[in-house]
Amino acid sequence: MSARDDGALLDHATNTINVGSKSFAAAARLFDPATRRSVLMLYAWCRHCDDVVDGQELGFGSAAPTQDEAARHLAMLEDLTQRAYERETMTEPAFAAFQEVALRHAIQPRFAFDHLAGFAMDVHGERYESLDDTLRYCYHVAGVVGLMMASIMGVKSETVLDHACDLGLAFQLTNIARDIVDDAAIGRTYLPAQWLREAGIPPAEIALEKHRAALAGVAARLVDHAEPYYDSATVGIAALPLRSAWAIATARYVYRQIGIEVKRRGPRAWDERVGTSKAMKLWLLAKGGALALRSRFKPLFRQPAARRAGLWQRPRAFAAGLGAARATVA
Repeated sequence: MSARDDGALLDHATNTINVGSKSFAAAARLFDPATRRSVLMLYAWCRHCDDVVDGQELGFGSAAPTQDEAARHLAMLEDLTQRAYERETMTEPAFAAFQEVALRHAIQPRFAFDHLAGFAMDVHGERYESLDDTLRYCYHVAGVVGLMMASIMGVKSETVLDHACDLGLAFQLTNIARDIVDDAAIGRTYLPAQWLREAGIPPAEIALEKHRAALAGVAARLVDHAEPYYDSATVGIAALPLRSAWAIATARYVYRQIGIEVKRRGPRAWDERVGTSKAMKLWLLAKGGALALRSRFKPLFRQPAARRAGLWQRPRAFAAGLGAARATVA
């Protein structure tokens, strides 16, 4: 790849995260340049795959594709991901970016295909009866992204990978709480059906104004369930290089703050999209730096087992249905 192409690839990835995730873009600036490049490349691929399946561009878009169209798009993504691991030349920028980062950091193919399996859950309209079912979805669309990010930062320990996965789970639980009404508007519900029944909310009526008070209770419950996963993620920060620890600690604070705000707003949480102000981000950046520094010394960060007690366990086996052969690509 020429220097010009190399720069264009980074520009594409940078623009993708700046538009697609303002919350994570702020934290990503804290990584050292080499790590930041790889993180941006991975994000560009994740965002691209999500957009292709949903018929969008950078999270925004036109009419949703039919289920058959989405299934064909997903099959194309699986094929291109396989080809990227087999070192074929990638012409699509998002896949050229993914190939670079996946091969450079030896990201396990099963992580990438586990992520695509999350999009398959959307394509097939999977329903979530219990919190465990919701967490399984969270693993595929976000927990496994934590695993890939940790791989970029040099993590090999399965225990530390567990904590990285927990942060992804916490992020996604927060996202679900924030986006309940928007998701319902496009026919998607990630809340446990058990919780909706207990709150007296018919699944087809989630977005209706008359259920906002009850929905606020469900959202608060989801935000509360994210807390032990945020706590677990704190332990893993100690295993990261200092600048990476600062970036991840800051992202942890920013996403957690979104959940706190969703809970604080109650029934008004979906009047506008919840985010964090620039001033708040700066404060959380400072808090992230302090947490990263404390992680170098505090005994608290050397007690991983206790912090994961009772939490959902990520699968160790390759995701079924995407072809076992793909798990073995070198």
